[in-house]
Amino acid sequence: MEKKIIRTDNAPAPIGPYNQAVQFGNMLFISGQIPLDPATGNLVMDSIQAETKLVMNNLQAILTEAGMDFSNVIKTTIFLTDMGQFAQVNEVYGRYFTENPPARETVQVSGLPKGVNVEISMIAGK
Repeated sequence: MEKKIIRTDNAPAPIGPYNQAVQFGNMLFISGQIPLDPATGNLVMDSIQAETKLVMNNLQAILTEAGMDFSNVIKTTIFLTDMGQFAQVNEVYGRYFTENPPARETVQVSGLPKGVNVEISMIAGK
């Protein structure tokens, strides 16, 4: 099997030496997404709910580019700078997984790229 790079203009371009996602066989590994608006290049940090919604929309754009959707997601990792925001993030996140949500962990970290409050990565498969 060879790896295939997945890239879309509907999600933020990488800000380092990595790709938005890599497909290997039937598996898709999506890099952590932050609340960066792909249209403007600006961070959206109005609220943790707005941040989470944009992160999920960026992930959705990458899934779509790979011919998948949230029903294909097997595992997610949520990184938060404040676990006190867990309930708000979880509420927004849950809107995208109405049936059979994936496995997941949520961890608090001391910092995230560009000073954002939330980053989410995903693994999906067909």
